[in-house]
Amino acid sequence: MASLDGKVALITGAASGLGKAIADLYARNGAAVAIADINQQAADAAAAEINAAGGKAIGVAMDVTDEAAVDAGTDKVVAEFGHLDILISNAGIQIINPIDQFSYADWKKMLAIHLDGGFLTTRAALKHMYKGDRGGIVIYMGSVHSHEASKLKSAYVAAKHGLLGLARTLAKEGAAHNVRSHVICPGFVRTPLVEKQIPEQAKELKITEDEVIKNVMLKDTVDGVFTTVDDIAQTALYLATFPSAALTGQSIVVSHGWYMQ
Repeated sequence: MASLDGKVALITGAASGLGKAIADLYARNGAAVAIADINQQAADAAAAEINAAGGKAIGVAMDVTDEAAVDAGTDKVVAEFGHLDILISNAGIQIINPIDQFSYADWKKMLAIHLDGGFLTTRAALKHMYKGDRGGIVIYMGSVHSHEASKLKSAYVAAKHGLLGLARTLAKEGAAHNVRSHVICPGFVRTPLVEKQIPEQAKELKITEDEVIKNVMLKDTVDGVFTTVDDIAQTALYLATFPSAALTGQSIVVSHGWYMQ
């Protein structure tokens, strides 16, 4: 497999969960990594772990819904490492409720973090990737919910569907500047985000937590197994090291067969 030696990656929401797993794997494969997170202390701690293991990383405070913070944080990464080759737009949260009970404030918050955040971080990264047609790769963290719907998740589903449109448009616009884009669409991964949903859905659906796992989350998989953070990190590594634009604008589903395309 090709390495990431000499590459610089900016990963949002990377102090924990999927983002941290990707950052750790990228660093082990030679990339300099910027751990961007709304929690500066957690970002610094994750970066320190990578540095202690012999990698190269910095922590960057970044609220992906804040235009100025995104622009400043991205510029800081380039000032530190000299350039930017890979953006992983991963920051996200989850709020569940039926549509008729979903507050407008929660709706706007969900779209701001997932979709506006994807746009703002992309635009900030492209300023550097387009310069001299240097190129780069932008990977959005979508979901099986980029393709499928589930009860209680209207805002999440809408936002994740939106990322497909953003990535596909970027694939067309960015090609002239050697920029490629993709959306990774995980099935259920037992991150803190998913762990939080289990009791919430049990309460809302009036079933047990075990029933949420078996009959809601893993019902349509081929083997009843959760996707792992390493599964997603390995997919992100594959996309970042693919050698040509033969693979661009793609939605890559990693879900134990929950959704097949």
